[in-house]
Amino acid sequence: MPHKKLHLATKDCRVCGRAFAWRKKWERDWNKVLYCSQRCRKASKQTFEQST
Repeated sequence: MPHKKLHLATKDCRVCGRAFAWRKKWERDWNKVLYCSQRCRKASKQTFEQST
């Protein structure tokens, strides 16, 4: 049985650098997705607050 999910678009997370794949829930705003997880999103906000 061939799988269709082998050729999904991928991006690198801005915080951890890990590659993550396109998901159906990100269909509308894939261009705006920058982080692989909520943990990385929170970590980016913490580093931003510490730098100011």
